[in-house]
Amino acid sequence: MAGDMEKTTEEARFIKQTRNFDIQRVIVKIGSSLLTNNGRGLDRTAIYEWAKQIAKLHKQGVEVLLVSSGAVAEGVVRMNLDERPKKLAALQACASIGQMGLIETWWSALIQHGIQSSQLLLTHDDLSNRSRYLNTTGALTQLLEWRVLPVINENDTITIDEIKFGDNDTLGAMAAAMVNADLYIILTDQEGVFTDNPRDNPDAKMIRQERAMADYLFDIAGDGGKLGRGGMLTKIRAGRLAAMGGCPTVIVSGAIDDVITRVVSGEAVGTLLTTNDEDKIIARKQWLAAHLRMSGSLVVDAGAAKALTEHNRSLLPVGVVEVRGGFDEGDVVEIIHQDTGERIAVGQVNFSSHDARRVARERTEHFDKIFGSNEERVVMVHRDNLALTV
Repeated sequence: MAGDMEKTTEEARFIKQTRNFDIQRVIVKIGSSLLTNNGRGLDRTAIYEWAKQIAKLHKQGVEVLLVSSGAVAEGVVRMNLDERPKKLAALQACASIGQMGLIETWWSALIQHGIQSSQLLLTHDDLSNRSRYLNTTGALTQLLEWRVLPVINENDTITIDEIKFGDNDTLGAMAAAMVNADLYIILTDQEGVFTDNPRDNPDAKMIRQERAMADYLFDIAGDGGKLGRGGMLTKIRAGRLAAMGGCPTVIVSGAIDDVITRVVSGEAVGTLLTTNDEDKIIARKQWLAAHLRMSGSLVVDAGAAKALTEHNRSLLPVGVVEVRGGFDEGDVVEIIHQDTGERIAVGQVNFSSHDARRVARERTEHFDKIFGSNEERVVMVHRDNLALTV
């Protein structure tokens, strides 16, 4: 009986089931291979069709944010290059050239439905710095209140790291978490996530629904194509990042008729990556562990290090012996073992560097005297916002 139940649960991921979404705000990301019609310039017919679908949602009161790839790929086509350049300067130049046509096309496609749109160019650095993150969130919130549809893209023209390892799948997931989106839709050139490459294996099955944190998904994900940088691997990673904010993700072919409206209505097209409270914590820890830029450092004594690494405890101010660098509340910092100098964890800090220095080595019962008021913060870094690196 137990074996039959496990088999039923295992097979359920392949079964088409109507999805029940309660959607007020949705992020739609469209990749380069779709937007550029496999390298033959911007596919304006397809863009105008997606704009029509977005307009339907917009008129129903659903707030839509669009993450659009295609700037570099459009620049490649406009310059008659055979393939995506590998040199940084050429990539930046292609992004600069292609962004002109990309945003003009979206503006024209959306305005014919009476929808005002805006351009927002971002980098991961903009979203990893708390003050910039909050400013960006404020701008997006204002645009949505004005019923303006933001068209978001990476600022490839000026950012080295974005072109080196960034992708719009990840940027879309970060935007989903930033604006508390109810659904993240990744339009791609594949029907969804398969158990194997369907082009090589006719027995490959499409996964209709799975937890975003299911480990085996990484094992079956592929690499990026000629024009894009994403591939299925970054889409799986993006689904995990969106799960951190409690946002489910649907990975689906952009070539399906009325795909955006069908996904939002709950039709079982593509692959749905779900999330729950436990997965949100796991996803958050993975995001923290992968954080590239630290805003500062907290040096901790041996007792605090042991509490973190062996007992899954939060970091208390009393265990912090030194605060390095300048950071704001909510920034990501590294935690260093005083005796070994080794980074043992990274985490989202609850104090600014100024306040962290005031409470370092202090017990929480002294906080009211230090701050001169009732202080609700009692931990430096909460265990749910902390990822071990040892």
